[in-house]
Amino acid sequence: MILAWIGAALIGLSLGLLGSGGSILTVPVLVYLVGEPGKLAITESLAIVGLISLFGALPYARRRQIDWARVVLFGLPGMVGTAAGSALSVHLSGGTQLLIFAAVMLVAATLMVRPPPAPGASSHPAWLTALEGAGVGVLTGVVGVGGGFLIVPALVLLGGLPMSLAVGTSLSIITLNSAAGFLRHLDQGSVALHWPLIGLFAVIGVAGSQLGARIGRRLPQVALRRGFAAFLVVMGLYVLTTNVPTALRPLPTVDSRAR
Repeated sequence: MILAWIGAALIGLSLGLLGSGGSILTVPVLVYLVGEPGKLAITESLAIVGLISLFGALPYARRRQIDWARVVLFGLPGMVGTAAGSALSVHLSGGTQLLIFAAVMLVAATLMVRPPPAPGASSHPAWLTALEGAGVGVLTGVVGVGGGFLIVPALVLLGGLPMSLAVGTSLSIITLNSAAGFLRHLDQGSVALHWPLIGLFAVIGVAGSQLGARIGRRLPQVALRRGFAAFLVVMGLYVLTTNVPTALRPLPTVDSRAR
């Protein structure tokens, strides 16, 4: 369990350092270090990441480093998309969800190693920002990720925000998306959640996010993102290889003579 606590601290550090990546870590930590089933881990990760992101966003709000207009424009469609993705996840097996999750990790690694764009490099219509928010929301609902690894590049590359604003804005959007997804999964009532585990991970993660925010002001972001990308590639390939056999296994057939 000590390894799981270390994982919870890393989740918070990632969110504090980069404004993203926490949910990418949460599901593997819950599955491989705690031993939670895939579907349960996805639901619990939404609660954990949502709480960490909420407390992580507060210092940025106090410093007025959140673009609230973008939170509304990106976040509200994201909440709708998250509800839709959560409804879709009911029809997917846990193994299939983890396969999709592994693919998301590899995409995230690609985005992490790309050079940061110049803020304001391109104009971006409001309807397209809303559409992107809905797309990230669907992903949140299906595989339990807050989507910060997609939100931050979108805000900087397409929205023209500097990183100082993008991180706080991303944390606010992740909070909304995670809350919408968690409430939808909770309403479905398909799993019994481990509330003490959620609370413990949230407390450790919040402390880690506060530490990460302080460290992040002193470390080069490019090196951090490249190191995190390398970790995502390793974890993504591991999740992929361990879940392909489960996802490809044929469903059991019902013998008509037994009925």
